Amino acid sequence: MTREKLITSLQKIVKPYIQDQIAFENLNEETDFINDLKINSANLIDIILDLEDEFDIEIDDESMENMLSVKSAIDIIENKLAES
Repeated sequence: MTREKLITSLQKIVKPYIQDQIAFENLNEETDFINDLKINSANLIDIILDLEDEFDIEIDDESMENMLSVKSAIDIIENKLAES
């Protein structure tokens, strides 16, 4: 799966949780979930659970702690998909 497709999937998953529409419209790999999209930590957990369901992967605690930006999320998803 290409990074662009991963970003598109990620956009669909995070959309219900965002608080900053302008930042969402400009979402790219450098977008920070908390600082840019204003997603709170509880919703970040929901996003991680949604990602696990969407990609049929399991995201461990250490990976969860590092999943703060679009780039880190995509890197983690790619690594988990490669492991399966």
